[in-house]
Amino acid sequence: MTLLNRTECSALRGLAIIGIFMHNYIHWLGPMVKENEYLFNHGNVEWLMRIFSNPDKNLLWHLFSFFGHYGVPLFVFLSGYGLVLKYEKDASSPSWWKFMQHHFTKLFPMMFLGFVCFAMVDWITPGHHRWTWLDIITQLTMTINFLPHPDQNIWPGPYWFFGLIMQLYLIYILILHRWRHWGVILSLVILCWAIQAMCIDDPIGDTLNRIRYNCMGNILPFSIGILLARFKGENTVKSKTTQNIIAAAVLCTSAVLIFLLSQSFHGWLWVPPFIITAGVAFIKLQPAVCLKAFNWVGALSAAIFVCHPITRKIFIPISRSGQVVDGLMLYIVSTIMLAMLFRIVIRQLKKEKA
Repeated sequence: MTLLNRTECSALRGLAIIGIFMHNYIHWLGPMVKENEYLFNHGNVEWLMRIFSNPDKNLLWHLFSFFGHYGVPLFVFLSGYGLVLKYEKDASSPSWWKFMQHHFTKLFPMMFLGFVCFAMVDWITPGHHRWTWLDIITQLTMTINFLPHPDQNIWPGPYWFFGLIMQLYLIYILILHRWRHWGVILSLVILCWAIQAMCIDDPIGDTLNRIRYNCMGNILPFSIGILLARFKGENTVKSKTTQNIIAAAVLCTSAVLIFLLSQSFHGWLWVPPFIITAGVAFIKLQPAVCLKAFNWVGALSAAIFVCHPITRKIFIPISRSGQVVDGLMLYIVSTIMLAMLFRIVIRQLKKEKA
């Protein structure tokens, strides 16, 4: 028995993309509390605590700004989970080169379409970015994560995820697919945690920043996805009511731990596992109508991911001028509509390639 069925995976993907595309808009607004995604800035934690002690009308937006980026580890978790279900049905091992080639050509059309469209919109709107030839080549080859000073070079931001996921795919096919003992995964997790933990003396420095933009900063949720997909347990809880009680307890406990662990550097490194348990429990608690809605968003998640930087660049000046909700509503509606068009184009590109 698997932890998540196909519908629940898609719904969890929908939850993840909602967090990401809301976060990637709201955290650019000056009054909103800033997140600790790549670096750990204790000043941001204190800012969040001040918001909780004296809530204002923007409380929901503050929460999206600070926590929304955790949609990324949810996507990484689902990537590891899906790889096991797809490639570990038998003992055969695909060629690592063909494996990587297949996934590169699968990701490239959507990344290329989003990047080109964003570049055109960025150039004709105020405050355009000045790309170098190296930025463009490394983005198109999904290797931009390796460049120094990623905060300056990776623009519009979200497309760094393609480079990250290709790194994780390579680790999977070269190591984790061949040696499937849990000890291999545990060793890899401990190694990557230790490298990040050594940055405690400079938690806002460039070293930790570059680590977190690459695979070492995301091995933990990826490994959890692999381990949970490999675990074939029996569902001994038959009652739906009992299952909901357990899921609610897991959700509440996870939420408390996320909040507490976010207060310190070492705790912050271990937040992703509880983001995953909270996300899974949340989806398990959804009634059929809500699950269907999250599933619908999940089906659009790839298109939303690549097109939301475009709509953000267009509509964020409205929110920055003081009309926060007006700009946000235009951003949400236009992103969904554009994502539906992108999905049609991406599917057509894949058909022509096939």
